[in-house]
Amino acid sequence: MKYLIFILAIVTLVACRSNSFEKSPVDNLVRDMTDVPEYSIILYDMDQEGNFYPEYKHQYRIIKDTNDADSIPEEEITAWYTVSENFFNQHIDNMGMEIVSKSRDGEISKTPAPPGYSNYVGNPQYGQWQQGAGGETFWSFYGKYALLSSLFNMAAFPVRRSYYDDYRGYRSSGRPYYGPTVDNRRAYGTNSRYTTTTKPNTTWRTRTSSRDFRSSNQRTSRASSRYSGSSTSSSSSSRSRSSGGFGK
Repeated sequence: MKYLIFILAIVTLVACRSNSFEKSPVDNLVRDMTDVPEYSIILYDMDQEGNFYPEYKHQYRIIKDTNDADSIPEEEITAWYTVSENFFNQHIDNMGMEIVSKSRDGEISKTPAPPGYSNYVGNPQYGQWQQGAGGETFWSFYGKYALLSSLFNMAAFPVRRSYYDDYRGYRSSGRPYYGPTVDNRRAYGTNSRYTTTTKPNTTWRTRTSSRDFRSSNQRTSRASSRYSGSSTSSSSSSRSRSSGGFGK
């Protein structure tokens, strides 16, 4: 009888926990930025605490513009937010990616994309395409927007026109884009070279290097496949792969 009561208590607690996350912190951020004309919300870091009854957390980087079209975009790193297990699993492959963006025409996209691709790369307000010595075309921000180049680490990971063209195709069909796959590794996303190089000391990277955490995290990794779907596993195109190694 005591065991049955204990089980019922756990089930009730889990049900209450699930019902308490009808909206994600990202939904609240979008609501609070109704008056912001243009922004990108990037999944900056992740964490999972506890084994038997884990708590899932996200931290975000927000890049937003003011109502002045000529203003310099501003960066904000948020506090940690507790998220539901479903939302955590939905974005487990998206660290370092834009998970929500709003353009100046008011369009809000929740399709994951490489940082900067939704609003800034390819936008003539912020820069232009330039041809390199080898004939490849790369995105270059104007000097006024050098902050964006730094935020997106484009000195080490330049954006090729072929990547951006592929991204636009993926976005038009509502699929996340992770860039070209080189040596069985995505260009962008949680375990990509871009993310591990740009921000190597993330809480998530520190956690997942722990033996104890790896064993408990296997459940989360398996569960994530239910939310990733086939579109995330096929997010690199043959044209991107043929353009050479990412960032070279």
